[in-house]
Amino acid sequence: MLHRKIYQLYQDGREVCLFLRDQQRWIENGTIVDFEGDLVTIRYEIDDDDEVSSWEEMVRLDSIGAVTRKLASVPKDGTEITVSEDCPEAEQINDQ
Repeated sequence: MLHRKIYQLYQDGREVCLFLRDQQRWIENGTIVDFEGDLVTIRYEIDDDDEVSSWEEMVRLDSIGAVTRKLASVPKDGTEITVSEDCPEAEQINDQ
């Protein structure tokens, strides 16, 4: 089942967080860029002090312990959130 979920996330091209159980660490905000056999290639960036490093790792499917993905985010800067009533009338879905 994990094989199918990883393949689906690879096809979607969405950002994911992966827990590598053999290394006991998380890869955050990564993208699955290749999936072949039992090898998964993940690309991600690390922001250390003044420099940003880009990494690409190949991991075995059986070393992946957990996969998460962000469903939504809300800005914290006080920006007003757009809701369905703010959409143009032609794009609104009416439940009536």
